[in-house]
Amino acid sequence: MIVDSHCHLDFPELNAELDAVLARAREAGVGLMVTISTRVARFHELKAIVEAHDNVYCSIGTHPHNAAEEPDITVDELVEISRHPKVVAIGEAGLDYHYDHSPRDIQKKSFRTHIAAARETGLPLVIHAREADADVARILEEETAEGAFPFVLHCFTSGADLAHRGLALGGYVSFSGVVTFKKANELRDIALALPYDRLLVETDAPYLAPEPYRGQTNEPSFVVRTAARLAELRGVNETEMGRLTTENFFRLFKKVPRPAAEAPSSAA
Repeated sequence: MIVDSHCHLDFPELNAELDAVLARAREAGVGLMVTISTRVARFHELKAIVEAHDNVYCSIGTHPHNAAEEPDITVDELVEISRHPKVVAIGEAGLDYHYDHSPRDIQKKSFRTHIAAARETGLPLVIHAREADADVARILEEETAEGAFPFVLHCFTSGADLAHRGLALGGYVSFSGVVTFKKANELRDIALALPYDRLLVETDAPYLAPEPYRGQTNEPSFVVRTAARLAELRGVNETEMGRLTTENFFRLFKKVPRPAAEAPSSAA
């Protein structure tokens, strides 16, 4: 089994044919998916999806693009919604200085609110970082000094410094289809240098389809292509990379129950 740790099944490109998307994921060996919140106000849409599908879970949070739409989201609100049994993460939250769809001060405030919710709940924070490495690293270090919290740097396309500073704080790093792109040599160098026990894979579907599907609508079944490229890069077989990244997923996303076939043996 392999896990797509980050997708957006509520987005129209996927939701319009959700049953077919999920069927293709099953056929590809993708056993679990986490569909990621981008607006707290739309949690009802995610709730409907995860309650209808046993192998789909979700997060709760406000994407930095939308931080100005939801500037007053509180820690208590995030914590309360996270009590739903299928909410297994906080976010995605973070900083995006490429588009600056929300003012940077509002993004930073929202980021710290989500960190506080992750710290209180123990759920992993899903972090979006784009062209904001220094501020993301600084905030993570400042907030960790106030109390540790689990997190993943999702769809990692940042520099090696953020990766290593995140690892030093106990974080994980998740790679998307970008790692398969022909010109992503620097990113592959980072992926090669990271410890096996901190790697995750994701699609970020419907965006960033891996080769050979680049330019098409991405979907959870394509996560196997990303895992295969990481396996090739690191000199292990695809089955082993799937096992490693799935183990890492369950270690970080502790609220997700293991399917019976995936539960570790209790035998000595």
